[in-house]
Amino acid sequence: MEKDSRIVNKFKPRSWSEVKSNDSWSIFKIMGEFVEGYDRMGAIGPCVSIFGSARTKPDSPHYTTARDIAFLLTQKGYGVITGGGPGIMEAGNKGAKEGNGISVGLNIKLPFEQHSNPFIDHDKDINFDYFFVRKVMFIKYSQGFIVMPGGFGTLDEFFEALTLIQTNKIGRFPVILVGKEFWGGLVDWIQKVLLEQAHNISPEDMYLFKLVDTAQEAVDEIDRFYSHYLLKPNF
Repeated sequence: MEKDSRIVNKFKPRSWSEVKSNDSWSIFKIMGEFVEGYDRMGAIGPCVSIFGSARTKPDSPHYTTARDIAFLLTQKGYGVITGGGPGIMEAGNKGAKEGNGISVGLNIKLPFEQHSNPFIDHDKDINFDYFFVRKVMFIKYSQGFIVMPGGFGTLDEFFEALTLIQTNKIGRFPVILVGKEFWGGLVDWIQKVLLEQAHNISPEDMYLFKLVDTAQEAVDEIDRFYSHYLLKPNF
């Protein structure tokens, strides 16, 4: 069987000096992304991040719910941060615009599917090459995570937040799953397998997130949390 030349070239050995040189220079690019992110995000005020699939269509009920959540958040004085792309991200930014609130997009450069949506504030459309830098911005400048139905990226952001809170790397903030039909199976698995069967988490870890069904319930959870705690940066 003939080998695919793309695979062969991808794994072509490089000298240690080439690897070391490239790694060293990438540090400056990473630093640049952090500096730009901190400079541009530092003055946005209290915001809530909305996560979800880039593939969600505007006629989907999930799109409508995300849009409604964003609108309601702006009426409570919060800005909205999304990943800046289409789908649920677009819905979040659109709802924020309709509510005359702050609308932030933390866009990631990808070879497919990702482009900035038109509902982001012009001065708050920020592009990243590195997922991990982008995730730091979400964590640092969000006072809560709203997690709509999504795929691997959405799960990554959800579990990243839970891990940082569980390990006391950041203070607790509200993490809310929206959509009981979509997320119910995952929550059951966490309860029955991770907690009760494998004992890989503690009983109190089940309280690190909430599962709700409606836009109003999601915003009420944010309100309820900050009726007891002060708004502040996460680290």
